[in-house]
Amino acid sequence: MTSAHQGDGRPAVEHRAGRHARHRVETHARNGVHDPHDPHDPHGDPFLRTRFAVPAPPDTFLRRQRLARHLDGALRTPLTLVNGCAGAGKTLLVADWVTGRPELPVAWLTTDADGQGAGMFWAYLLQALRTSGVPLPPDIAFPADANRVGDALPARLAALLSGRDRPVVLVLDEFDRVTAPEIAAQLEFLLRHAAPGLRLVLVTRTEPLLPLHRYRAAGEVTEIRDAELAFTPGEAARLLEAHGLRLSPAAVRGIVERTRGWAAGLRLCALAAEDAPDPELCLKEFEADRSAVADFLLAEVLKRQDAATQELLLRVSVLDRFGPRPANAVTGRADAEAVLARLHRSNAFVQHVGHGVYRLHPLFAEILRAHLRMRRPGLEPELHRRAAVSFRAAGALPEALGHGAAAGDWEFTASALVDDLALGQFFTGPRAGTLAALFSRMGQRGGDGPAPELVRAAARLSRGDLAGGAVRLRRARQLTSRYDDVADTAAARMGCALLEALTARLTGAPRRAEDAVREAEALSGLLPAELIDGHPEFFALLLDHLGSARLWAGDFAGARAALTRAAATGPGAAVTALPREDALARLALLDVLHGRPGRAERRAREALAETERSGLARPAASGVERLVLAAVAVEREELAQARALLDTAGESHPALRDPVLEAGRALITARLRLARGEPGAAWQAVEPGVPADTVSPWARGETALVAAAVDLAEGRPQDAAALLPEVPRDQPACAVGAARVLLAAGRPEAAVRLLDRAAVDEHAGPAVTVRAALVRARAADRAGDTAAAGRLVTRAVREAHREGLRRPLTEAGAWIRPYLTSAPRHRHPTQPRATTSPPPPVEELSGRERDVLRRLARAMSTEEIAADLYVSVNTVKTHLKNAYRKLSVGRRNEAVRRARELDLL
Repeated sequence: MTSAHQGDGRPAVEHRAGRHARHRVETHARNGVHDPHDPHDPHGDPFLRTRFAVPAPPDTFLRRQRLARHLDGALRTPLTLVNGCAGAGKTLLVADWVTGRPELPVAWLTTDADGQGAGMFWAYLLQALRTSGVPLPPDIAFPADANRVGDALPARLAALLSGRDRPVVLVLDEFDRVTAPEIAAQLEFLLRHAAPGLRLVLVTRTEPLLPLHRYRAAGEVTEIRDAELAFTPGEAARLLEAHGLRLSPAAVRGIVERTRGWAAGLRLCALAAEDAPDPELCLKEFEADRSAVADFLLAEVLKRQDAATQELLLRVSVLDRFGPRPANAVTGRADAEAVLARLHRSNAFVQHVGHGVYRLHPLFAEILRAHLRMRRPGLEPELHRRAAVSFRAAGALPEALGHGAAAGDWEFTASALVDDLALGQFFTGPRAGTLAALFSRMGQRGGDGPAPELVRAAARLSRGDLAGGAVRLRRARQLTSRYDDVADTAAARMGCALLEALTARLTGAPRRAEDAVREAEALSGLLPAELIDGHPEFFALLLDHLGSARLWAGDFAGARAALTRAAATGPGAAVTALPREDALARLALLDVLHGRPGRAERRAREALAETERSGLARPAASGVERLVLAAVAVEREELAQARALLDTAGESHPALRDPVLEAGRALITARLRLARGEPGAAWQAVEPGVPADTVSPWARGETALVAAAVDLAEGRPQDAAALLPEVPRDQPACAVGAARVLLAAGRPEAAVRLLDRAAVDEHAGPAVTVRAALVRARAADRAGDTAAAGRLVTRAVREAHREGLRRPLTEAGAWIRPYLTSAPRHRHPTQPRATTSPPPPVEELSGRERDVLRRLARAMSTEEIAADLYVSVNTVKTHLKNAYRKLSVGRRNEAVRRARELDLL
């Protein structure tokens, strides 16, 4: 059977049917209504049933209960807003929710493209209600005009819905396509007057043109936005499992971070990895710009924008976080702020992070950068250069450095770092590793001015390359000296002074360190005060270098002054953590050298606490505090603990491995060997010496005393006495050591005279004065004055017990034993102990908690304890928290002290 055709090629039957449909429309249009029983829209076309269908979730859909529970608020509030970017999972979330509510009358409408008229919108809305089973009376007729609708229709519909026993849930999907203000106004009228018979759910990418502030103020809106729609790592893992992918937690966290939990991104990544031989590697190396993710974002986001906005997005893709100023700089326009705000409101993958700062979604930025290189070859470096200049002008140094490096403009980048007085951040602070990595790309051809040479010198010195750093520093000095205007080069010259002080410290050249500090202080007056104040790490490092150099020179008073200032610079700031920690540790070393073990221990633990607070870990810290604690442990004859502390003090920051550290390690190791009865090993510890430009009087004297102690232990008292010219007599500890040698060599009168001249009791701490008292006691004993000897031994024992010192009494020898039987054993005569023992813990410590406390007593950090016990850092912290509670303490050193009092260690 054939059918005739019209001239336009359509079958005649179809043509007649269309004519009859248009005739019906025209007839009803004359009356201003549309037949509600006629399933055609105002254009006379059949309604598209797909627009009323609730989308079916895919097999791999993941129901997220937290979002479903939040959506339950739609049953209690008139308005629900599910607002998120393209592919955020909005539609499937709502579709799954309504499918799980079969008892509810749900009308679903997927709105049409932009520009549809009010008549068409309301015709489809009424048809959606009718399809869902909501009866519409004859007085609610379908609009006949596609472009407009009278006020009577929303009013009648509101009256109808407000009288219902159960509310209708009306879902308008893709509501961002509805842009006509009159539609929004009519819909708001319906929503306001249909209560409580209507629950409106808007699924949209943009803020609807409704007075949302009113609903928010009244608590009448349920909102789910992008941040809540984002997948958590746990949800992402379950989604990937639905695709047959079982990944490690680290891999899941990585893909969530890269996609920011974006639902479409996760699904597309999962699809790309399903058939890969190594899914984890596939996701790690996933190239967003060459995948379905790129196609999705380009079609759904970029190509929806006008040409000018597309160009802006391409250009700002080189930025990470940015405000209007850098955005204008890279785009060359003045209205970037308004455009960015609009893109954020429309959920176009431009996120506002607060205070006028924006960022692009990582995957979107990655794709945009790839298109930028394709569309505008060679433009990317210039955009980075513009951004670098803008950020530098705004005082945002990290961003300026990053973009300068990306532009390959190393002269600019190095100058920005040096001129900002931030060269010290190579050595201290949270950005030290970032700076080292960034400037490692500079190479030898990255600028030949003084700033690049200074940066190269700093990079080498921070790695412990003293020779290479010194060569670069000399080159920077030469280049800087070519400029006549000192004010213009003040920051560069101060950078030279800082590195000069460091090299002087590392080479043991105290005078050069003094000169460098004087130069820096003089130059600082040429720079703005706010610049100096903005970089407390600069002078903290400078003073720490000076203090250590003075300590090496034996200028203990000068060293204490400089180190005290360094320890007080920038309190609590992460950027000064390393010099503060090192200064505190070296102050503790000075206390050890002056015979004050109790104060040394407190300062060393304060340094360790500084390390813990700032997150420093070996080899970022100095390691000196562990040497100090080892020295204190030797004095208390806790030799196993001393050995463990020395083992953990082996690593330190490369820029802090100076002669003081090396000599301190050697001398304390030698003291431990002597305490263990190993004189040969003690000599081996100090015999190599410490190379330095100048000889340290205290290191030389202490080394000579170790050698003399070895001779005495091996029965050569005269050889020991022959070493005494090497020992400085103006240092109380060395004077007492020399007196002990003279006594052993049979010269007690000379020993006592030496103690008198050195005024030991006036200038030294208990570890020195106890030994001095014992030297005098032995001299009195030899002279037959047992009464004087007994008084001196009693005084020494009392003072030793107060500080917990055992080593001086042990090394005194067998002659002291008769006097010890009559000497009182008061541990704390100035603070009498309670007659009862310390109260027990509120709860018995577990075995694991004791394990943690034992390592705490060895001054191990949280990270080191975790590694030693093969547990996580969080587990260690939990054990510590429980131990603190049980011991009724709040700090590490208090816990160790209390545990010792209770014999738990």
